[in-house]
Amino acid sequence: MISPWDRWYSTSCCLCCHVRTGTIILGIWYMIINAVVLLILLSALYDPVQYRYHLTSSELGTDIDVMDDANICIATAISLLMILICGMATYGAYKQHAAWIIPFFCYQIFDFALNTLVAISVVVYPNTVQDYLQQLPGTFPYKEDIMSTNNMCLVFAVLLFIGCILSFKAYLIGCVWNCYRYVSGRGTTEVLVYVTTNDTTVLLPPYEEAVAIPPKDPPPQYLEA
Repeated sequence: MISPWDRWYSTSCCLCCHVRTGTIILGIWYMIINAVVLLILLSALYDPVQYRYHLTSSELGTDIDVMDDANICIATAISLLMILICGMATYGAYKQHAAWIIPFFCYQIFDFALNTLVAISVVVYPNTVQDYLQQLPGTFPYKEDIMSTNNMCLVFAVLLFIGCILSFKAYLIGCVWNCYRYVSGRGTTEVLVYVTTNDTTVLLPPYEEAVAIPPKDPPPQYLEA
């Protein structure tokens, strides 16, 4: 009987490329995104006056500092950690080191769980969509038109959008998991071949002992008449 893990196992992913290639591309893509975020955060730390803005009292009734120095430092540390994790996954898929892919796979599971909790919160508390729309600034495009829409339609649209995101993230998780299985299985096969070769070499006797050449008899002595 085929297990569910083996049934969904495949060495190819989107665009018919190998799972190693897909994992490398995914890791590089995540590194580029986090590098851009890191540059923006470092620019905000270097010139906080330009990147820091306040929501006026006419929008939310009070002045709220959206990004302070502490939040920027935390976001910078998270971006650095994400670049490290994505780099490890890219290196692990390229050099076929399965252990280097595990941190990136754990991050994908954590991100998928957070998005699932967001979808559950929208189902349990559907009024949170309207509350979120009310917190948007007045200059947000089509804010009034969106708020005038039926609440159930908004909830359905949000759930449909989150469902598409979750489906795509689940597919990427499957690609990375298949890459991990491929790399780990390939490493196990190489180890078994190496051990078998060594055992065979140890069990076989040396060539000189296995193929022993019998000594030749000395030639008969020459007798004079």
